[in-house]
Amino acid sequence: VRKIVSRPMSFKLSYYNEYKSYLRRCMIRHVRKIVSRRNNMDFTTASFPSSLPQLEAHLSSRSYITGSKSTRYDFDVHRRVAASVTDNASLYPAVHRWFRHLSHLSGSVSSTFNTTSAPSPPPTPEEAERKKSLICRNLQEVVGKDRMDEVMKTRDLKVYWGTATTGKPHIAYFVPMTKVADFLKAGCEVTILFADLHGYLDNMKAPWELLQLRAKYYEAIIKSMLKSIGVPLEKLRFVKGTDYQLSKEYTLDVYRLSSLVTDHDARKAGAEVVKQVAHPLLSGLLYPGLQALDEEYLNVDAQFGGVDQRKIFMFAEKYLPALGYKKRVHLMNPMIPGLTGDKMSSSDADSKIDLVDPPNVVKKKIKKAFCEPGNVTDNGLLSFTKYVIFPYLGERQFEIKRKPEHGGDISYKDADSLEEAFKNQIIYPLDLKNAVADYINELLASIIKDFSTPELKKLTSQAYPVAKQQKNAPAAEQGIDIARVEIRVGKIVEVKCHDDADSLYVEQIDVGEDQPRTIVSGLRHFVAQEKLEGALVAVVCNLKPANMRGVRSQGMLLCSSDKDHKVVEVLKVPEGSKPGERITAKGYTDPPDKQLNPKKKIFEKVQVDLTTTEGLEVTYKGLPLETSAGPLTTPTLVGAQIR
Repeated sequence: VRKIVSRPMSFKLSYYNEYKSYLRRCMIRHVRKIVSRRNNMDFTTASFPSSLPQLEAHLSSRSYITGSKSTRYDFDVHRRVAASVTDNASLYPAVHRWFRHLSHLSGSVSSTFNTTSAPSPPPTPEEAERKKSLICRNLQEVVGKDRMDEVMKTRDLKVYWGTATTGKPHIAYFVPMTKVADFLKAGCEVTILFADLHGYLDNMKAPWELLQLRAKYYEAIIKSMLKSIGVPLEKLRFVKGTDYQLSKEYTLDVYRLSSLVTDHDARKAGAEVVKQVAHPLLSGLLYPGLQALDEEYLNVDAQFGGVDQRKIFMFAEKYLPALGYKKRVHLMNPMIPGLTGDKMSSSDADSKIDLVDPPNVVKKKIKKAFCEPGNVTDNGLLSFTKYVIFPYLGERQFEIKRKPEHGGDISYKDADSLEEAFKNQIIYPLDLKNAVADYINELLASIIKDFSTPELKKLTSQAYPVAKQQKNAPAAEQGIDIARVEIRVGKIVEVKCHDDADSLYVEQIDVGEDQPRTIVSGLRHFVAQEKLEGALVAVVCNLKPANMRGVRSQGMLLCSSDKDHKVVEVLKVPEGSKPGERITAKGYTDPPDKQLNPKKKIFEKVQVDLTTTEGLEVTYKGLPLETSAGPLTTPTLVGAQIR
């Protein structure tokens, strides 16, 4: 083009006509090639079963029949082979992979190729507002409301919720399931993704050999949960990650994305979700990118998840447009506190109720749950009633049964009135605990019944096998990190001087147990007695009890110290932390040892990586030690030892 700019107009016109002829010849050759390819693949209804070997050869080097993307032709062939592929899955793996992928896509993607059916009429403004109200109900944040409004002017929203198939689901999973019910009521097309590959990439929480079994377990228990709250399964689409995440196109997009994403952005995106360790595996850095690509490959308008997923959602907002894909809407529900007041986690047995826990176990766990009179801020039981029980009850009222001498039975029509009554101490913790336990057992009854069958009992034991230790065989050495140390918030209720030691205090510290613990500390020369009384402190609770000058000490008070041990400061626990709440660093939430073996020097090895920053925060391997109310700090010492 540059060469002909200066030429006469007659020359330019002749060149333009020649260029049009050239394009026409190219198009004709291209169409002939496609027609020839389709003619060679004789997929007629009568002869197709005998063409499975030919289709297997064709699909062994590609993901779709006619190119790099699914087309109407793929879905036509998919319908024709439906009866024969399942019976021949082991003989034709490429066909089976293609068939499973198209089976999951056929509900939504195939409709984009359907030119014969009339489009559904757009909703009226009043109807659209009603649906948006249902979609956004009880959400903590919505990113991209303008995009949602634009879509809903012409059709209903397509939403997906995904879960990595790692630890056993617990009752907090009822929060997203309740929102799935809202989405269906709003007419949304909902996809549930069982992200088996994500579970493996997240520090191998789901071992490769258990990947398929864990996905089957999750599918069975999620479907059972949905049935227990009255959600019709026929309106949902269930997808397994490996059915499309191993395709050629998806893999190429992973490579494209990895050429754009920085190490910093990948770490930041996964900070709240992927297990954080000192030397992370590359797989954990890929996790956020795969979750972002799922939005495109599941062909949805919105992704739904907990607010802990926010950084991954923002990662998707930034990088999907860089690949030429559109931004999606992101819907986030709040994270409800666990039984201990912290986040409910599969890895923390004390914080959760399993979906197959029998009624007596549920009542026992609820009885031990943190539920401070009048405290509505960090109350996991109140949160569960708001986000699960009240939506489940529908028109029914929340009933609390009490003896006449304790005020008699009382009922509440909504979560706000229940919360107000608890705040004003009209109802007490035991009243709330008993009612919540009854409703949880009502929710779990059908799930326990489903999982009492031999098939699902076998699946459970296969997906989550209990390691059997051989007789006289040495126990496998567990990695040493701060997760093994049980550090809890304590409140000093009494301080007195040791009768037989000038340097020791004897403290009575409430760590959330039935009785305060007696702890002896050598702080008498460093901290005044009146400064300790009533203070919130950090206590190591799983050390072996030791006798100190005739007093049995049941733990250790954590302090910062300079190198010469001339200045010692008690660590400051943020206001709002609750006695008994666990203190740890992000990513180190595995259950602690019941009691640390003093011969193994576990705490001493962890202690090496504990220090204080220039901002006076206490850190482990660079990660702040924190409670639900914030990080631990020291008053003045920078770069201090923690002992």
